[in-house]
Amino acid sequence: ELFRLAMVAEMMARTWQPRAARTEARRQLPYALRRSTTRALRRKTKLSAQDGATAAPASKSSDVLRALDAVIDPDFGLSVVECGFVKDLVCGDDGNVSFTLELTTPACPVKAEFERQSKQVVSALPWVTSVDVTFTASPAAALDAPPTATVALPGLKGVRHVIAVSSCKGGVGKSTTSVNLAYTLAMMGARVGIFDADVYGPSLPMMVSPDEAVMGMDPETREIEPCEYEGVKLVSFGFAGQGAAIMRGAMVSGLIEQMIGTARWGELDYLILDFPPGTGDIQLTLCQSVPITAAVVVTTPQALAYADVSKGIRMFARLSVPVVSVVENMSYFEAPDGQRYTPFGEGSGKRAISECGLPDSSLVQLPIAENLSAAGDGGVPHVVSDPTSALASDFSRLGATVVREVAKLSRTARDIVRYDDELKLCVVRMPASSPGEQREQFGVRAIDVLRSDARALMPGEPHVSAGVPDDIAPESITPVGNYAVQISWPNGINQVAPLDVIAGLERVAIDELASSAAAA
Repeated sequence: ELFRLAMVAEMMARTWQPRAARTEARRQLPYALRRSTTRALRRKTKLSAQDGATAAPASKSSDVLRALDAVIDPDFGLSVVECGFVKDLVCGDDGNVSFTLELTTPACPVKAEFERQSKQVVSALPWVTSVDVTFTASPAAALDAPPTATVALPGLKGVRHVIAVSSCKGGVGKSTTSVNLAYTLAMMGARVGIFDADVYGPSLPMMVSPDEAVMGMDPETREIEPCEYEGVKLVSFGFAGQGAAIMRGAMVSGLIEQMIGTARWGELDYLILDFPPGTGDIQLTLCQSVPITAAVVVTTPQALAYADVSKGIRMFARLSVPVVSVVENMSYFEAPDGQRYTPFGEGSGKRAISECGLPDSSLVQLPIAENLSAAGDGGVPHVVSDPTSALASDFSRLGATVVREVAKLSRTARDIVRYDDELKLCVVRMPASSPGEQREQFGVRAIDVLRSDARALMPGEPHVSAGVPDDIAPESITPVGNYAVQISWPNGINQVAPLDVIAGLERVAIDELASSAAAA
């Protein structure tokens, strides 16, 4: 339902486009996602129109809905009717028409355009005398606690999505990425909070400048009142007035759960978790007690950085947290003559998206930029101080990627890959690539899927299938967006297998195999 936010960042940098251009942009989306989204929205629209138009004569309400079909959402490429935005339609006998447009965010950047076009097309109906359009936003849905959670976290009941930002290595720009991502999402119209999970060296107090730099606590409920800066809620041990913590791991884990779980986050679309370096107690506590929706991994081009970052990728895979984007910070710098230089080498980001099974578009490469560092040191995030810069555009692309991929997680077909115990094969049903096309179905051997793991192809990495029997069967298979599946194997390997890699493996025709088994 937040899918529409995915391209809002781009809308901030361009004007309203012709319908043909919007339709062409939508065609660039994977067809399976377009089709499943369209069908779901149309089913929802049909019910909404039936329920919302009960007070209107059938012919008049139909006239209004047909007219509103001309008002196109620039991100979906669908009308506001198809998107299910039209609610509470009332057509009066005196020609007065009123309805509500329920948008996905209260700060929709095209709200005024929706209102103008809606009034224009409905007013053109011969029997209409006046049009009243109101706006609302769809309510947030509560997150489900992970099965490993041992402590209730009531503060998160109004949080829609939790995004972890991790690097497992210090000094790569993880906190800078977290803060600028958070404020980018806020500028896109989302309600956002940041949780600084590094109690040993909290950096959030230096990177933002709230008027009240000390968190409050309700003496009766013992709830923490977050600080706030530019509309984003902030919780950090650095705002507790205690400086950096000096304590053992078990105490830190309890402190983390208390801070994030008792904070008054309220209604949030995204809560950004700024993970500390490493894969120790704090990281495991957060992954096992907080319902993390997805993760963003931050790295730098050096092989040394990737050696640590890959541990974080595998930690998220083991804990079934999908990685939706990779940020390669300090990727290059541009000389005055326009030439790009890569002083730290190349390749870490591409290796990371390969291991995560992500498409190339999920890699965001940030340059070495003095103003980015200066903005963080000065307490004002770069995207706030210079929202029209090229670097802010890079963060906008990161924000759009996160929102788009998170939306896909809830819309993906669950039957893309499954293991058939009778056939002893992984049965694959590829998404259709064009309208009306049948979904291609075939089988592949499970051992072949395991051997295709990206880590098996990297120098210096142990072969993931070493000592594994050829008849190995996966323990679980979970879709990751519409481009990969996450597979847990009995030998402890957690693999993210891209669908295009699986499609390139040796195939077994399912129909022929099933017929042979039936005959036997």
